[in-house]
Amino acid sequence: MRLFVAAAMAAASISGCAKKNTAALPDDMSLGPANSKVTVVEYASVGCPVCGRWDREVWPAFKAKYVDTGRVRYTFREMLVGSGVEVQLAAAGFLLARCSDGKYFQVIDAIFRRQDEAYQDPRGVLLDIAKSEGMTEPQFDKCVSDENSLNALQKRVTDNATEGGVNSTPTFVINGKVLEPPGYHPLSDLDAAIASAQAAAK
Repeated sequence: MRLFVAAAMAAASISGCAKKNTAALPDDMSLGPANSKVTVVEYASVGCPVCGRWDREVWPAFKAKYVDTGRVRYTFREMLVGSGVEVQLAAAGFLLARCSDGKYFQVIDAIFRRQDEAYQDPRGVLLDIAKSEGMTEPQFDKCVSDENSLNALQKRVTDNATEGGVNSTPTFVINGKVLEPPGYHPLSDLDAAIASAQAAAK
């Protein structure tokens, strides 16, 4: 989907007043060994339907084959796409993942799995996910309405779009090379790109 950066603040409409959130995590969230010869970067949004389809259909096999075995370093970079509920869901979803006490990827996967339902009731679905991770409703409200965290998200998205030259999601970059065209790619496409990167890295 095409990228729209300026709508990050729409997440605030999912919750109430802002509170200070002291959670601090790296801008890029990663899995796998830092010294891997191959790094796969995914620019994605939890509000993007194509990203959701990729996560449900390809991610489990990709993770088992490359991440769990330590063959690649996988990095997820947060983006915001679309408008309206898509941006609200994405912004609040990313903040929730960062408040989840080390369960960032678990929350991201949960949002993708319930994405269709979340388009209809973003607050209800995200609150349900938050409670499943041990958060209370006041903690959830505090998390997704924190002004500092929203501003930090806005900066991450802007930096990812400008520095990465990314204007649609999902976009995959393997060892600095964009997998063309941006969008959904089956595992076979990633297999070929990773094999090429491994050969070049020897």
